[in-house]
Amino acid sequence: MPSLDQLRVGQRARIQSVAGADAIVQRLLEMGLVDGEEVDVIGVAPLGDPIEIRLRDYRLSLRRSEAGRVEVELLP
Repeated sequence: MPSLDQLRVGQRARIQSVAGADAIVQRLLEMGLVDGEEVDVIGVAPLGDPIEIRLRDYRLSLRRSEAGRVEVELLP
């Protein structure tokens, strides 16, 4: 299953799980990255880090290492 950091700009996906059990995972869950939510990749910084996504009605920027913990299912 791909992770959020592997998506390209314009792709849409549904969150399947967030891997890990540390403070970063807890923070990602608090920001709304929970199972079943749909995300759109809006942009990637010129050097590849951070990644900007649309989640619900707001935009969120994540480090590539954080996005790598979020497993997703691609949507058409």
